[in-house]
Amino acid sequence: MRLPVPFSDSSTQNHGRWAIALICIAHFFSHFYMLLLPPLLPVISEAMQISYTQLGFGITMFSLMTGLAQAPMGVFVDRIGAGWVLIIGLALEGLAFSLIGVWPVYGAFVFLMGVAGLGNAVYHPADYAILNAVALPERMGRAFSYHTAAGHFGEAMAPLTVLLLASLYGWQHALMICGLLGVVIAGVLYSRRAWFNTGTESSESAANSASSKAEAVHEATALKVDAAPAPTQPINSKSEAALARRHLLLSRPILMSVAFFIGLTLVGRGVTGFGVTALHEQHGFSLTLAGTLISAWLFASPLGVLAGGRIADGKRDFQKTIVACLLFIAAGISLLAWMTPGIWLSGTLFALCGFASGAIAPSRDMLVRSLTPPGQAGTVFGFVSTGFNLGGIIAPPIFGFLLDRGAANGVFWIVALASLLTVLTVIGSSGKPANKVAHTMA
Repeated sequence: MRLPVPFSDSSTQNHGRWAIALICIAHFFSHFYMLLLPPLLPVISEAMQISYTQLGFGITMFSLMTGLAQAPMGVFVDRIGAGWVLIIGLALEGLAFSLIGVWPVYGAFVFLMGVAGLGNAVYHPADYAILNAVALPERMGRAFSYHTAAGHFGEAMAPLTVLLLASLYGWQHALMICGLLGVVIAGVLYSRRAWFNTGTESSESAANSASSKAEAVHEATALKVDAAPAPTQPINSKSEAALARRHLLLSRPILMSVAFFIGLTLVGRGVTGFGVTALHEQHGFSLTLAGTLISAWLFASPLGVLAGGRIADGKRDFQKTIVACLLFIAAGISLLAWMTPGIWLSGTLFALCGFASGAIAPSRDMLVRSLTPPGQAGTVFGFVSTGFNLGGIIAPPIFGFLLDRGAANGVFWIVALASLLTVLTVIGSSGKPANKVAHTMA
């Protein structure tokens, strides 16, 4: 697969902008659905007569299916096209959440959460393949930042939306409405699917296929190319492509990128998932005050994402930006763990560290893009993004264990340590594995 040439004429350029907008909306719903159920857990637990542990198993099924399916989805993206994979995934996830409202039975809940997780697996490989195809190279960092910021806004809107709808129509109808919104957006994407061409199959190549074949025959005759081995070439090329893909994904820069994503997840989950309880236990802050302080991180993060997009477009050394932000986070969180700062200082530190966390995202995506061979964006981004899922599996037991042991202060120390260790993964991701395998995979 070849990535198409970035749009140059005004009409195609306008389509590219709309394609980016639609991809951002799809990513909004990806994160929107991740936080759709947590506000309703007490109501669902009572309605289904099940424990929180049982509900937690269903939510784990969502993350597990996403983690298992994300890398294969990347391969599908590069083989059949990102547009179709994204449309089907969004429709599938939206439909699954709607059916949870229609069929409030625990067995169905677990099954449908698995189906929703399968749909959720499409976003990173499909979205990044499309963004790589339609965005101008000099604005790629900003395109990535819009995409990531849209996801953050989806997380912010989910609790407000589902709780408002639940108060008006009940929790089942709230889930049905939110789920059907995703199906509607999938329909909009389907109506504009031509904008999401990533080069797997282009009408231009189809139109020129006859002339291309004629030119190939002419060149073969002129160069007296022996055609005898032709029947075995497809088998060899497929085998070589599979081997090259394996070498790419298991190369040091790509594996270190997976570790990089795991580290970022540990940092983010530690603060946003367990920070409220840690502040309450460590400093004696009320839950409301602790939640307000953590909100400073959450609201500053998308602002950092947008600023980081401009930084990524202006600099080619993405590693320096990421390392600087990680070191700043490690210093700020260490200060919170080491001393008991006042409310205003704590809020300021969380806001600044949240801003730095968001600023990492565009350079993170540009760094992975720099390691990706042409035509393999879906495969590489799908594989690397499994680091998010692995981090999501690792983080809760670690931080939960610390809180159960009365070591709330350890939550922030682990976050600071994870920030420092993640610096090593960024340094280790240097290199160009694509150069060694690009020819085989082209």
